[in-house]
Amino acid sequence: MGSARVRVLASASRDRELCLFAKARTAIRVSGKGCFGATPKVRAGLALTRETRALPRTHPVTPVKTSCARGGSPAVSEPIPRFREILLQRGARATTDKIAVITMRGLISSSLPGTVSDSMVDDMRAALQQARDDSRVKAIVLEIDSPGGGVTASDAIYSVLVKVRAKKPVVVYMDSLAASGGYYVSCGGKFLMANETTITGSIGVIIQTLNYEQLFNKVGLASVVFKSGKFKDMLNGARPITPEERELVQSFIMKTYDKFLGIVAKERNLPADLLRNTIADGRILSGKDAFEHKLIDGLGELDDAFSKAKELGNAPDAKVVKYGPPFSLSRFFRIFGETDSKIELTLPKQLIPQLESGRAYFLPSYYAP
Repeated sequence: MGSARVRVLASASRDRELCLFAKARTAIRVSGKGCFGATPKVRAGLALTRETRALPRTHPVTPVKTSCARGGSPAVSEPIPRFREILLQRGARATTDKIAVITMRGLISSSLPGTVSDSMVDDMRAALQQARDDSRVKAIVLEIDSPGGGVTASDAIYSVLVKVRAKKPVVVYMDSLAASGGYYVSCGGKFLMANETTITGSIGVIIQTLNYEQLFNKVGLASVVFKSGKFKDMLNGARPITPEERELVQSFIMKTYDKFLGIVAKERNLPADLLRNTIADGRILSGKDAFEHKLIDGLGELDDAFSKAKELGNAPDAKVVKYGPPFSLSRFFRIFGETDSKIELTLPKQLIPQLESGRAYFLPSYYAP
């Protein structure tokens, strides 16, 4: 390599090796002997950085951009954006202010793969945190088009949104659909906006399963179960549900529903009993109906949400950027690797509902398994 410089590329999967790699780069550049002429200590550092690439990742980690002072010690650290910015609206040249648009589409589930993380929930967390930590982002627009999804996944995104809202204004724009878990997440915003024709509401919890006892009897099949307790095979479709099991499941449903109801009542400043006895019975609502029942703050289009975000963020001249997936060389070269003699039709995993019988969901009944 001679006096060639080693360039450190910080990526989401290699942020743990940056400091060691940066020190090694400095030592190689100063020595002028290249990688093979480096000291054993430096070579050991480079080897260690290669080993860290194989370490398991259990949680998404925000990568850090590190610059080194003379001698190889880290001097400045700042987060490296995990999502690239796509310009939607130009701002004034005299300002660097931005409005960040983050999109949440499809089923809310921790089992769906993310773009930069292990799941779409982790993706949402990373995007919201990136916008929160960017000093140039003055407000956030969260665009939601979702029927809802898993109870825990919905609550996780809502909790992150509340924390981000404490630092920067968050405008939630409900697209064509923001029902059940989609509305649950929306409650974390500072200002909620929807189109008149948006489908929202569906405040409730559902667990659904199938009973195939009669089918088994017809074809001569039987379910054989060994269990440690009487409730261990609860919701077994090969037999009728017992009254005790029904009571237990219904109790769980109502406790989860009470939490959902409590969040709506607190965030929308509405009496819980009023909600329980009127619109919080699982019914869907149009955006117009939701506005009349004070479930949202305004009606409009996406551009209106941008304007509201600029107003709340005190940044009238800000540009509007949308967070998109980072550029991927492997994805780029894969395009040129395809031949014109092969046609593949694939359905993205995000479009396939990853629903399981027996799980609790914030979903309209027609989505439940």
